[in-house]
Amino acid sequence: MSLESQRSVVSARAQEAAQFLPVVRRLPLVLVEGHGARVRDAEGREYVDLTGGWGVTCIGHSHPALVEAICAQAGRLMQTTNLFYTQAQLDLLAQFTPLLPPGLTRSFFVSSGAEAMDGALKVAHRATGRTKFVSTFDSFHGRTIGALCVLGQAKHRDPYRALLPEPVFVPFGDLDAARAAIDERTAAFVVEPIQGEGGVNVAPPGYLAGLRELCHEHGTLLILDEIQTGIGRTGRLFACEHDGVVPDVMTLGKGLGGGFPVAAFVTSEEVAATVSLGDHGGTYAGNPLACAAVSAVLRVVTEEKLPERATELGARVIERLRAFAADRPGVADDVRGRGLLIGMSLTDTERAATLSLRAAEAGVILNVTAGRVMRLFPALNVPEDDLWPALETVLALV
Repeated sequence: MSLESQRSVVSARAQEAAQFLPVVRRLPLVLVEGHGARVRDAEGREYVDLTGGWGVTCIGHSHPALVEAICAQAGRLMQTTNLFYTQAQLDLLAQFTPLLPPGLTRSFFVSSGAEAMDGALKVAHRATGRTKFVSTFDSFHGRTIGALCVLGQAKHRDPYRALLPEPVFVPFGDLDAARAAIDERTAAFVVEPIQGEGGVNVAPPGYLAGLRELCHEHGTLLILDEIQTGIGRTGRLFACEHDGVVPDVMTLGKGLGGGFPVAAFVTSEEVAATVSLGDHGGTYAGNPLACAAVSAVLRVVTEEKLPERATELGARVIERLRAFAADRPGVADDVRGRGLLIGMSLTDTERAATLSLRAAEAGVILNVTAGRVMRLFPALNVPEDDLWPALETVLALV
């Protein structure tokens, strides 16, 4: 790191320490600009972003179509109240609904994935009259109080245990455990098709279909959290499509807005019929700027066939990582994923803990989750001229 960069980081750290709630651990970079798969720091150094802004910038940083849509909408109408219809939301619904898995017909747009999960839990309770929720160990569904009720990681739940109901968690991928946990008191089973924060754990074949059957048997709703897997990330527009499974409720976020803070929960007609006026709301729900952003993202993802690209490119990345793991069994012990959501387990947890910092110093933005899983989820349209050199840089560091 240059002396100028060090000074920039020291200044940012000092300002934040005095003014910001100390709940986030930063890498020593001050980012000021991003285009495509690259971001630039305050000193002008560029980095290839293999995290896609936590999977958010699915069409790349500041995609021209997204910027244009937001600017155009900002010049017309940024915000009103939910007492009025807006053309931006009506246009989005007409575009969005036909793309959803068959049977999911009703949408509600919010500002974050955690907020979408809160809404999903509320409608599940409303639809069933039940209060028990079952989720999986190592799951991640957001950090609001509602989302924490079904979040299967103690490090996030334990500080707020006094505020939460007793959890019901089962191992991910274990149908027998799910069968034992779901009963006539269960409002919903909440699950990610792929556990992202939990280590890129892919649901085994038949698991989601089995959950669908179990939930149907008990009058329980199936809530699929596609906040990370949705919008083309896994090679289909929605990950549940790989298994031919349609949930009762699905949550979306991250890539939905391509960088604009927006999320959604969508439901079947049957679930929607159980809610009443005033059951849910939000000042920014269906915000015109957010709706314009989602419309632009969906247009780019579908017109440029980015889910198909994620399938093809992701398969080649997994092949490269598996070859690396086979050649270096003492370094990596497993590679898994689907589309452009990929994880490689590293054997040395101490080196894994410093990998993100060492990668940044080498010009690559990288994430390590679940302690030792190198997670790759770049923009779906990441240029191969950026991707492959960045990947080799990282592999030289692990």
